Amino acid sequence: MNAVMDVIPLLFFCWEKDMINIIKSLPSGRERYRMKVINCAAVFSSHCVLQRNKKIRVWGTAPHGTRVEVSINGATAVGVTVGNEWSAELPSMEAGGPYVMEISSEGTVYQRLEDVMIGEVWLAGGQSNMEFALQADADGKKAMEEAEISQVRFYQVKQVPFQDDYFYRVEQANHWMLPKDEELGSWSAVGYYFARKISEELGVTVGVIGCNWGGTSAAAWQDRESICQYEDTKIYWEEYAELLEGLEAESYEKERKEYLVWQADWQPRMDAYYKEHPGADWEEAQAAVGVSKWPGPMGPKHEYRPAGLYECMLKRVVPYTLGGVIYYQGESDDHRPHSYYHLFRSLIAAWRREFKEETLPFLCVQLPVHQYAHEPESDKWCYIREAQMRLHEEGMVSGIAVALDCGEYNNIHPVHKTEVAGRLAMQALYHVYGKYSADEVYGPVYQGHTVEGAVLTLQFEHAEQGFLVKGDTIKGFELAGADGVYKEAAARIKGNRIELYSREVSLPEAARYMWTGYGEVVLFGANGLPVAPFRTKR
Repeated sequence: MNAVMDVIPLLFFCWEKDMINIIKSLPSGRERYRMKVINCAAVFSSHCVLQRNKKIRVWGTAPHGTRVEVSINGATAVGVTVGNEWSAELPSMEAGGPYVMEISSEGTVYQRLEDVMIGEVWLAGGQSNMEFALQADADGKKAMEEAEISQVRFYQVKQVPFQDDYFYRVEQANHWMLPKDEELGSWSAVGYYFARKISEELGVTVGVIGCNWGGTSAAAWQDRESICQYEDTKIYWEEYAELLEGLEAESYEKERKEYLVWQADWQPRMDAYYKEHPGADWEEAQAAVGVSKWPGPMGPKHEYRPAGLYECMLKRVVPYTLGGVIYYQGESDDHRPHSYYHLFRSLIAAWRREFKEETLPFLCVQLPVHQYAHEPESDKWCYIREAQMRLHEEGMVSGIAVALDCGEYNNIHPVHKTEVAGRLAMQALYHVYGKYSADEVYGPVYQGHTVEGAVLTLQFEHAEQGFLVKGDTIKGFELAGADGVYKEAAARIKGNRIELYSREVSLPEAARYMWTGYGEVVLFGANGLPVAPFRTKR
């Protein structure tokens, strides 16, 4: 149910119609290779941004044995084609531009890319809250009006779930976008706000590669070997493999086509209903428009299949030289929250391997509070948040934007993305660029505790300046004794520590904070950043 609501406002079918006129005139992938002997990967186009201060990887296709030269800003790199693929590595360069990049062989220039900048490049991965469009954001209209003066550029990996001739046509039509382009409204709001902040702080052009799809599990974004390396995650692949064994190709294709036709009719009607009835709940909407059949028949062409988008989206921009990754995902894995630690860990390792950088900065958004009005309280997201923080504590996640207070009741797509993006940017500015201090970019984070009689005292990192309570009462703390049953606890701030006690727990052994799907967030650090949720016993 959550997954359905996750994808409804952002369904991918509509953009295909917009591409038809562009791609009809394009040759097929095979024809293109015959017509144009040497090609760069589609992610290299005019207006692209290349990563500064790192060796720049460029690659593409050409006949076997072809010697390919890549030149820009007075530097030249040479690659020799093996099979039909070539790659070259330009030396590290300082930020600057605009430059012209030429792809040539034996004195003939095959591609000339204009207005190429060298700056910072970040990949924006995840599901719908990363995909969430700038034009849908609460501050999006103003941001779009001012965007032309920004030094932000964007490349969106196209959402085509399997590779056929149509896939290559769409990819060939793709390009890097400028903030003055009409596609600006479709850019990731989090990606844009993050890049704008980084650009303003560093004074360089920042490019964002959008690689995301609403409703997706982390299993869709990594290879089979990565998924299957842990006992608690290989079920993602095993269930899919079992389904394929019993799948009849002809009936699957028929069912899939029928679903696509139905969805193309149903989705606009559902969008119109919500526009006319903004307060309607999901059950009311379905009663009026028709019961959802989303996500359609699972199979080898489905966007949510394990490893599917790893092959059809991520691999299309690998191994582009990056400054880092920002990632906002986890909502669609809440049906297996206890597996998310390993699932997320394997994804990060796979992406670093694919981008050829073991220490590639990887920043994530910790899930905010959320609950649908028609669903009972659940702690599923608590385990996702804990897994995200645990991986940060272990160093796997380079930086974490604690976004506990950024959720909305009954809305899985909070419309204010500036705060989340700003926190991600501050994490990058601290961890990657050496600006700011840890205490400026983190709210209080649980460090340890002591117990004296009926009082459990919590210690925190990044709380030397104390706490800020937004309200009359501190909420969200619970205590448990030896029986493991948690009871609401009263909290008393003592400088940079917090004392907890409860009449129902005489001998406390454990505590937890905001262990809930949704709740009012009132406790912050003096810098205005929220206290991170936690439990003392995992």
